[in-house]
Amino acid sequence: QVQLVESGGGLVQPGGSLKLSCTASGLSLDYYGVSWFRQTPGKEREGLTCIDERGYPDPRKDRFIISRDLVRNTVHLQMNSLRPEDTGVYFCTAVAGLCITNWNNMDYWGKGTPVTVSS
Repeated sequence: QVQLVESGGGLVQPGGSLKLSCTASGLSLDYYGVSWFRQTPGKEREGLTCIDERGYPDPRKDRFIISRDLVRNTVHLQMNSLRPEDTGVYFCTAVAGLCITNWNNMDYWGKGTPVTVSS
C-alpha cells in the first residue's frame, strides 16, 4: 500500500523557517516527481514546487527550497522568511516521471500538515 506522509508543520513566527518532510512508503521516489501544494484560507489550492524523478528541483520559489533524500525515501520542503499569508495546510503528491502541475492528475496524495505563521 502506497502512502505519503507529511510532517514538520506547526506554529512559527513571521520571518521564521520550517522544514517539511514527505516520506513515502510502498514506492521508490527515484521514479516519481514529488510536488508540494498548499491550501490557504480563502484561496484556491496552490502548487508550490516540485522535484522530478531525476532529482531536478523546480526553481520557481526562492523562499521554498525542495530537496530529496533517497536513502530515507523522503522529500523535504525548506520554507524560509515565512509570512502570515503562508498559513495553511501543506500537501505532497507524487506522479510517475517528471513534474506536472495538475493536482487531479497525480498518482498519490498525502493528507497534509498544517502550518501557522503568527506572532
